[in-house]
Amino acid sequence: MGRVSSPDASSTKPLDGIVVVDLTRVLSGPHCTRTLNDLGADVIKVEPPAGDLTRFSTPRRNGIATYFAQQNAGKRNVSLDLATEAGADILRDLTANADILVENYRPGVMDKLGLGPDALRAANPRLIYASISGYGQTGPWVHRRAYAPVVEAESGIIASQANARGGSRSKDPHSHADVYAGLELVSAILAALFQRERTGLGQSVDVSMAETMMYVNEHMHDALWDDDIDPQWIRSFRPGDYVVVTIGSGEQYIVSGHPAERGTFDLFAQAMGQSELADDERFIDVAARMANFDALREIIIDFAATVPDAETFERLFAQHKLATGRVREPGDLANTEWAAERGATVEVDDRSGGTIRIPNVPWRFSGAPDVAVSGIPKFRGEDNRTVLGELGYSDERIDQLEADGVVSSRLPS
Repeated sequence: MGRVSSPDASSTKPLDGIVVVDLTRVLSGPHCTRTLNDLGADVIKVEPPAGDLTRFSTPRRNGIATYFAQQNAGKRNVSLDLATEAGADILRDLTANADILVENYRPGVMDKLGLGPDALRAANPRLIYASISGYGQTGPWVHRRAYAPVVEAESGIIASQANARGGSRSKDPHSHADVYAGLELVSAILAALFQRERTGLGQSVDVSMAETMMYVNEHMHDALWDDDIDPQWIRSFRPGDYVVVTIGSGEQYIVSGHPAERGTFDLFAQAMGQSELADDERFIDVAARMANFDALREIIIDFAATVPDAETFERLFAQHKLATGRVREPGDLANTEWAAERGATVEVDDRSGGTIRIPNVPWRFSGAPDVAVSGIPKFRGEDNRTVLGELGYSDERIDQLEADGVVSSRLPS
């Protein structure tokens, strides 16, 4: 079941001492700041009075949504109305000594609030001001509304997936543009922190989801190629052609490798005990195998059906240097012996006496053995008094800010 996280995390994490002000909502920014938090940073999530949209998702227990918990466990939480001058002033105080600010508002929103990078970095030149948006902070599309499905459509991901499925154009369940952009922003922030060690200065970091989806698309080079291609080579490996088979036990597997590729075809034939396929005119070379790919695919599928169990199937292909993987439902991998040994999931406090199970971090550091998800998901505004008290605000002043609606909270009744 994984480890149960604790607020008393080890002090050996790589980003211990780094303070992050997190103005992000939903997924792209929260995933970025979750990573920084898991690496040891003190992340202060600043939520608007309406709350992060993911708080209203399901499943949830005692007002804590599991979606919210997965992206925000361990972050401290304050709730401010930044549209008020007093709320903007509090954010200025928060960032005066912070290391990083992360935001994913539409470009221009923070400037209109007087909280843009120039304003905040003038007061704190060491601040790294990091922004995620659909199309970037500059350019002709700067004001276009953009969410992950929109960017995935614009960047060709939906079309690419449809082409692999025979032309059915529909969105898959995963918000690739959000998560990938969040991870690219983490990389940029860490680079900016490293550069600050040498220069003493922070900087602005601008990551767009659209550029990210081009950057992480390993086949973009092929889409940009406009010259001839040798028919005896498989373009960009074409992993969409990799064959999913059903073995005798009813389990489904994929074999990693293109069956028509030179060299790989021979490994498939040998693993199946059908070396004579190399002499079949339909499969004599790459061009012929691609022209007869449906027939080759059926041969592989028919063979797999004769293999009685998973152990035999994996062994046959591993003996010929081909990797295989079981096609599992989401969540199945988390219940394997491998996941238990690696601590691949972790249980966080659900704030009602139980726990919520979420994915753990994927990193292992030899010098930071306790790096893992730690802490609890907070209610909106739960840390208002603690955080504002650290800024020197008196109880009376906080009371007045609450009365004025500048600071607010939503705690369980």
